[in-house]
Amino acid sequence: MARIEPFEKHPLRYEQWFDKHKFAYESELQAIRKLLPQGGNGLEIGVGSGRFAVPLGIKLGIEPSSKMMQIALRRGIEVIGGVAESLPFRNLQFDFALMVTTICFLDNVEVAFNEAYRILKPDGCLIIGFIDKDSPVGQLYQQHKYESVFYKIATFYSVDEVVSCLKKAKFNGFDFSQTIFHNLAEMEGIELVREGYGEGSFVVVRAVKMTTQV
Repeated sequence: MARIEPFEKHPLRYEQWFDKHKFAYESELQAIRKLLPQGGNGLEIGVGSGRFAVPLGIKLGIEPSSKMMQIALRRGIEVIGGVAESLPFRNLQFDFALMVTTICFLDNVEVAFNEAYRILKPDGCLIIGFIDKDSPVGQLYQQHKYESVFYKIATFYSVDEVVSCLKKAKFNGFDFSQTIFHNLAEMEGIELVREGYGEGSFVVVRAVKMTTQV
């Protein structure tokens, strides 16, 4: 069962987060852009209200929440109802797939990564943006998770846990970018994007469906 209840009940609160934390939002977009392929046939899994798909130029998304779908549709995204663990697409269909803050709301991350692998073409890539469980913001979210209508149902992951699940799904060729080096309330502008992980609270992982293992 997809964890959609808070998104169905509080769509406006979800939207307000991006306005309240505009510097964090723009920083996250920059970190994703660094690893997102230019062109190609792509989709966002867990597209939500389209807050990332629209500025990143992604035209297709899959989303289990009807309230989120309605907002994304109004923003011009083609949205298909469904969940990450059972993607309604044929094998070898896409050049890339994007997940942004989606994995913490999945019922089964390993199944979702297997599904992403299935729909990607050879040398296609899966790009995942998330709050690192071991980072300062990740630790703060976990300490106060039951005070948040969204994060009280979330499962947070470390970078190593995400990479381990990606390897189980046969992904390889990993690249990383990171941003958000302050707590959200202390941000005074868009933050830099650095390679790697371990310092920034928002991490982007790009994993490739390699045709030959190295």
